[in-house]
Amino acid sequence: MSLSTPTALDRAPWEAPLAPVASRFARLRARARCEALARLLPRSVLFAGAPRTGRGKRVALTFDDGPDAMTPLCLDALDTLGVRATFFLIGANLAATGDMAAKYVSRGHEVGGHGWSHQSFPSLSPYELLDEVERTEALLPSPRLGPKLVRPPRGEFSAGTLLRLAAAEYVTVLWSVDSDDCRTRDPRVIEQRLAPGRVHPGDVVLLHEMQPWTLEALRGAVGALRAKGFDFVTVSELMKEDIHGQA
Repeated sequence: MSLSTPTALDRAPWEAPLAPVASRFARLRARARCEALARLLPRSVLFAGAPRTGRGKRVALTFDDGPDAMTPLCLDALDTLGVRATFFLIGANLAATGDMAAKYVSRGHEVGGHGWSHQSFPSLSPYELLDEVERTEALLPSPRLGPKLVRPPRGEFSAGTLLRLAAAEYVTVLWSVDSDDCRTRDPRVIEQRLAPGRVHPGDVVLLHEMQPWTLEALRGAVGALRAKGFDFVTVSELMKEDIHGQA
């Protein structure tokens, strides 16, 4: 059954409003800010992709906002494609879904935190920020092979949140390619945004769970990139390449 019709799954994702489309100026400004900070700050503080001079054509697919009712389908799709990814999980969702965090890891994927309640990190007090990330971290499998990863909801951060998270030994992970899958329900549009030429070696790609159209776009997007020689790795693996360079 096609995932492009509301009858394939629960109607909730089809009825939920899409995220607003930011102006081109706002998007360019946010990207320039992120790229500048990523160049200035150590990778132990902020990571948004590896240099394009690294080893091979490696990219990291990342998924935000899980776990949810579609997580098993997402994991099955990635199994079929032979792709390992990094998932940034919401603490409250984890608390409601039992041992789901362990299932991501058992399927070969990496997990990090995405806040407990999906509140904007800069809006939180220092105590609230650490409470959000530490309550979520406590539900993730331990020990993990890589560093503690956290992605701010909606990518919103400040100098203060970066420093507080780094002091608590969290790496803030952003992205270098936005699939915009939260702003369209057309899998063809998502495939175009992830086409070779738009995705480069070392990129971190932003995707979201709980969206049937994202799953439908995966096969074409992954196939096109793989045909151009791309390999798919976790964020931690991409970070090691960034730190150590060519091995």
